[in-house]
Amino acid sequence: MKSQARNPRGGMFRAVIETAFIIFLFYSNLLMGEYNASGNARNKSLVWAITDIFTRENFLIAIIAAIIGYFIFEFLRKKV
Repeated sequence: MKSQARNPRGGMFRAVIETAFIIFLFYSNLLMGEYNASGNARNKSLVWAITDIFTRENFLIAIIAAIIGYFIFEFLRKKV
């Protein structure tokens, strides 16, 4: 952990990776929801499902959720 305190680029790289992973989980959850019993992807195609979930609104929600999640994990990481 001390190497990250001395090297701010390492901490920034970790932050980008962690937020990207949270965004990945968000979109994978949306894609799984499209194949749920109530989703339309069963009747349509995978391409339709991907275009349905990749919207501006979903991207904004994913970014906000990822930033909030990153700060919560950082808080818990420092607390424990």
